[in-house]
Amino acid sequence: MAADPAAGTAAGTVPEDAFWDELGWRPDPEQLGKLVALQQELRSWNARVNLTRLVEGDDYWIAQVFDSLWPHRALLGGGGGDAAGSTTPLELIDVGTGGGFPGLALAIALPSARLTLVDSVGRKIEAVRQMAQSLGLQERVSLRCERIERTGHDRSCRGRFQLAMARAVAAAPVVAEYLVPLLAPEGQAVLYRGQWNHDDAAVLERALGPLRARLERLERCELPGGRGVRHALVLAPTAPCPRTYPRAVGVPSRLPLG
Repeated sequence: MAADPAAGTAAGTVPEDAFWDELGWRPDPEQLGKLVALQQELRSWNARVNLTRLVEGDDYWIAQVFDSLWPHRALLGGGGGDAAGSTTPLELIDVGTGGGFPGLALAIALPSARLTLVDSVGRKIEAVRQMAQSLGLQERVSLRCERIERTGHDRSCRGRFQLAMARAVAAAPVVAEYLVPLLAPEGQAVLYRGQWNHDDAAVLERALGPLRARLERLERCELPGGRGVRHALVLAPTAPCPRTYPRAVGVPSRLPLG
């Protein structure tokens, strides 16, 4: 990455080529315009709703955009169509979307995908809804204001998604209980994590047993600009998730599996 690829973002500049080379994907002019517009929307909405402090310069381009997209490098070149080559769009769900990440970044980067964004805070969901509309994403982005434990038992969501993800939501066993029930039989769950160690892995492995899922792979990434190390845990179902999960609202976080 160049020394300061996002310097002057407030004046309209964008990251240099090295930034996108590290990501392994390059937005087309329309996508880049939408990423810049999303930053402007965040600035505007932050004056009314406390969405995120990561809005300016590298805080936005690295800690938001890059960090949202890097676990999905394999998908980025395909635009969000079905992996088997079908025209059927991929169905993705972002749990605990907060200010719209990673969901809105992925909606921009995967122009064929459909995304469902879930958060229990009404003012945040309304802000993200308005941002999606301003960016012209409203046909592919739907919003749900509810606790994820309820989403996991909703017939329209359970077992539906090819990709479920959560970023900075809760401990890994808790997030696994939120995401696994949402997966289609061939789907994957992506848990965004910072540090990760053997003890964390052992606890997660115990939690995955009752969910009937497994850790398919662990990916590691050093963020540009010395922004630290990130991990992505990719889970896959081994059998249909028991109807018991997710447990009642508040129970997964109070009594984590594993």
